[in-house]
Order: sequence, then structure tokens, then C-alpha cells
Amino acid sequence: MKIPAIRGFVGDWVYYTTNLTFEQISTNVSRIDDELHKAKSLNELIQRSITNNYKGIRDYILNQPEVFFNALVLAAYDSYPDWIEVELKYDNEETFKVGLLDFPDKHKIFPIDGQHRVEGIKAALQENPELRNMQIPAIFVGHKNDEEGLKRTRRLFSTLNRYAKPVLMDDIIALDEDDSIAIITRDLIENHLLFAGDRISKTHNKAIPNDDKQAFTSIITLYECNRELLRFFRLHQKTTDPDPERDAVKFQDYLKYRPSDEELNSYRKFCFDFWNALTENNSSISDYLMKEISDDQSAIQYRNSDTGGNLLFRPIGLLPFVKAVYRVKQTSEKSIAEIIKDFESQNLILNAKPWKRLIWDDTSKTMIMANKTIIELVLLLKYDIDLLKVSEIQKIKNKYITVLNLEGQETNEVLEHI
Repeated sequence: MKIPAIRGFVGDWVYYTTNLTFEQISTNVSRIDDELHKAKSLNELIQRSITNNYKGIRDYILNQPEVFFNALVLAAYDSYPDWIEVELKYDNEETFKVGLLDFPDKHKIFPIDGQHRVEGIKAALQENPELRNMQIPAIFVGHKNDEEGLKRTRRLFSTLNRYAKPVLMDDIIALDEDDSIAIITRDLIENHLLFAGDRISKTHNKAIPNDDKQAFTSIITLYECNRELLRFFRLHQKTTDPDPERDAVKFQDYLKYRPSDEELNSYRKFCFDFWNALTENNSSISDYLMKEISDDQSAIQYRNSDTGGNLLFRPIGLLPFVKAVYRVKQTSEKSIAEIIKDFESQNLILNAKPWKRLIWDDTSKTMIMANKTIIELVLLLKYDIDLLKVSEIQKIKNKYITVLNLEGQETNEVLEHI
């Protein structure tokens, strides 16, 4: 096997950059066996790190026409390939960095970085042999099967894997063209008045910085709310327009592949309809939108250190509100707009029941970390107690017994304090 390559140097490593076909990967690249440890148990530990994630890569290869991967890092030993230099001249200059890697018959290649990609490629090729000529970039390094060689390769293995960081949520929201939630979240930020300009916080966290007096919510919170809206959208689809193949796709798998334009537009309308209903049927949000976008104090009435402000202007409260609205919808003939309007009767100011001492400390004037499920259940309790299961009412009771020191009181007595 002779492979065109480019030779390079970094640190004390010599490496060779090339392309391999899926068929070459399947035929020539093996799982790690005894290349990093002499003890079988330690090598088995590395083997167990190959999880079912490779199946997601297999499905990505089989279903995504725009499939692309970063380079594999492969180690070769036992008759390590010969480097055959090819002199290349251009513009009166010459280089010997281009050449061929010539592998003799006996060699072994294993992945230092990219185990799951290798297994995903092999699995995809089994299902669709026509993919055999697709190519993936690969970087070859040398490996010696002695004590020093084992240490050196183990260090490279751990370095490449330890410092590999997962994709940040910010990047997914800003760039992902397959995740329908990210696509519609960007659309809302660009085209909905509630999220225009500085009405959406650019923080890398869910929480909104204390010095941000303009934002309604944060980008990550908006994404999470749209995630819940997608769950309800898919449930709505299943009920009104069943499609066994589409409906059988698991939620996480659904996010990996861009839906059809028709389906994406339907989800877009579903989201815009919800946020429109919220802006039109919640007086605090309607009043907030009456303020100028350029007003750098436009949110201070709704999020502050005096009363705490309005629950919906806190990331910890907005998501439970969205979930509560759609839980009501599951058993109600009312429209989403009507349900949102019904919630207007509840006091959403944090420095008042039922939020004081649950999520707002009126002494220190700070937020209290709380379970979002409790917030959702309290919203539902105040809307209609019959929506809750007995176990959920008990959960609320237990929480308030703790935060309000109501030990020994009956359920009805506790609920009177909410």
C-alpha cells in the first residue's frame, strides 16, 4: 500500500498527513490491543471507552450528504512504512516534504485519536459498501513497541483526548445547520421583537449578568425553551399528522439531521406563535416591549435587587413557565394565548408568595438556587390543583415545609402559605 503524503514536524514528532479511503480504514486500521499497555486488563479498559457513540457517527455518515470529519491520528508499527521523498520544484524553490508512505506487508495501524470515527466508518461501510471510496484525512505518527515507545504513545493518546473539548452550546446555537432548535433560535433572535438587539443577553451562561438591565432573557435560556417547544411540536405532529417513521425517531437523533424545509417551517411557526402569544397576553412583557430597544434600563423594573422582579424575566423561571403552559394545554381546549392570559392572575413578583424564600431571599436580596420542576409545579398548583398528581402535591408540600419551617402542618395548611 503506497499513500501520497506530506511530511511535517512538531515538537519532537515527525508526522505524515494523508487521506485514506473508508475501505483502507476498514481493512488496515485495528482497535487498540496491546499497543499502549502490556497488561490485558488495561487495554480492555481502553476498549470499553469505545461506547455506542460510534453508532451516531455511523448514522451521520449514512444520512448526512454533507458529511465531514477532522483528521484521524494513527500510529503505525511492525514494519513502519518507508518514506519515499519526491522532489517538488516550483517558483525556483524545491521541497522534499511531499512523497509516498510505502507500507510493507506486515504492519499494524491503530487510532490514537478517532477510535469512534474509525468504528463508525467500519459500521457504515458494512451497511453501504458503496461508501468505500469516500476519504478522511489522517495523520500518521511512528510507534515503537518498547517501554519508552509505550510511554510516548500513551502520553500522546491522553493529550489528544484529555484536551479535546466538547462543542460549546454557544457554537451550536450560532452555527449548527442541522439542529432545528438552533436554527429557529437564530431566526427568533434576528426577527422577533422580544429578542431584538440587547433584549437578549449575550452571556455564555444561562444567568443574566447583574449589570445587564436591558435583556429579557439569555440566548441559552431561549434555546432551552425552544427545545421544550420542539417536544410539544413533535407531540402535536404525532397527534394531528402521524408518520410512524418520523415519529419513531428519538429526540436526540432528531436534532442530528436537518428536517425538511416544510417541517422546519412548521416548527418555526409553532415557536413564533408561542412567543407572539406571550408578548400579546402578558402585561409585563407587553409593557417591557413598549420601551425603546436602546433604553439601557428597560428591564430594571422586571429584574432587580429590590423586589427581585418578575419570574419570567429570570432564566430560572421562564423555562418552567413554558412547560407549565403546555402541560395545561394537554388537557385543555383553550388556545395557548388564552392559557397564557390565565396565568396573568398569578403573582409573579419574586418578593411575594409563592416565590419569596423559595427562589428569592428577601433578606439578602438574591436569588436562591431552586429546582425548576418545583417552579413548574407551583405554577400549575396556582392555575388548577387538579392538574397535579398526589405525588407532585406532596413534593410541593415537602419543599415548603423545609423553606418556611412548617414542620407538622397538614397539607391544606401548608398550601395556604403558597
